[in-house]
Amino acid sequence: QVQLVESGGGLVQPGGSLRLSCTASGSMRSFSAMGWHRRAPGKERELVAAFTSGGSTNYGNSVKGRFTISRDVGKNTMYLQMNTLKPEDTAVYYCYMVGVRQNYWGQGTQVTVSS
Repeated sequence: QVQLVESGGGLVQPGGSLRLSCTASGSMRSFSAMGWHRRAPGKERELVAAFTSGGSTNYGNSVKGRFTISRDVGKNTMYLQMNTLKPEDTAVYYCYMVGVRQNYWGQGTQVTVSS
């Protein structure tokens, strides 16, 4: 069973930065697509950033120009660099990876942007 372990969340002031990590227990080469979603209190889950199966990247409109998704296949790890954070970025962030038979999700990591 593949497991995704997230890290890097926390409390940061507005304008600050955080980098989230998502490490897979198996090889990332077995996944066709992967990315990050988030869920803020009282809101629907939304796509933050993703790699498509073709290797291109997609970003949610609210994070374009501020967030960057990347990955290190050798380390089986995907990253989300978040810059110029705003209070509205406060949410639980979940990574996911698309496998052959099912999708896998991380446990979620809390990001709180507040002064």
